Amino acid sequence: IDDTVVGITAPVGFFDPLGFSKGQSDATMKYYRESELKHGRVAMAACLGWYLNAGGVHPAFNSALSNDPLKAMVELPAVGWLQFVLGCGAIEWLGQQIKERPGYVPGDLLGAAYWVDDSDEGWVSYQNKEINNGRLAMLAFAGIMYQDVFVGDYGDMMYKQLVR
Repeated sequence: IDDTVVGITAPVGFFDPLGFSKGQSDATMKYYRESELKHGRVAMAACLGWYLNAGGVHPAFNSALSNDPLKAMVELPAVGWLQFVLGCGAIEWLGQQIKERPGYVPGDLLGAAYWVDDSDEGWVSYQNKEINNGRLAMLAFAGIMYQDVFVGDYGDMMYKQLVR
């Protein structure tokens, strides 16, 4: 494993807890990196959205939905789910079109790699932060879901640290 690859950072080093990368081709590793970035970005948005909902922020519905995120998912009208599914599908389709470009870098859907040199330390630092924050968000969202589904109501525990 090349230690200069983005995502290999202290204190974890090479992060592959289930060993998926053993013996894989470069093309497969690029697919895995793309998947890791995509899932990390979705998890970061999901963590933010979960707590905004639990905090009573419903910009599209003027607080017409429950503050319990699990109940709010059920209360969302069918047209809201349709909008969500079509939006996700459009993003996936666009991503597939962008990946066909020559010189495509996994996860770089906006083409930033064309503007920034890969040797730029600031750019490498940004990429490492995005990957590490995405990894943390994936673990955090798993914990959030566990707490809400199996533990139940978290009451005011979510905001207690802010009140002190």
